[in-house]
Amino acid sequence: MTLASGTTGPKVQLRLDGDGWFTVCDLSLLTPEGRGVAALLPDGRQVALFRDRAGRLYGIDNRDPFGGAAVLSRGLTGTHDGRPFVASPLLKQRFDLLSGRCLDDESVRVATYEVRTALDPLLD
Repeated sequence: MTLASGTTGPKVQLRLDGDGWFTVCDLSLLTPEGRGVAALLPDGRQVALFRDRAGRLYGIDNRDPFGGAAVLSRGLTGTHDGRPFVASPLLKQRFDLLSGRCLDDESVRVATYEVRTALDPLLD
């Protein structure tokens, strides 16, 4: 996913290690309908982005550590004990969107990213 030139409105940004904030996409591309979107980062990693019905944003690694495929953005979201998760479309393991911890195997986790919106990324 890349930004279209001339777009307006809030942008979704991720904090990258030591590199500050990276603008990923328009906020309008993230709809709170239970599914996410995948975006490519400058270093080649993929991130899965989610927006819940309250407007909160989440970013986790898109690669499913059990199956190895970059598919977590295609998983379905839900909550468990009040915490948001995404269920992998491969083997259905659930990953906490706040911590990255697998709810079905506590020895496994995926990377998480700090996510924010910005009205004008050029000014941030």
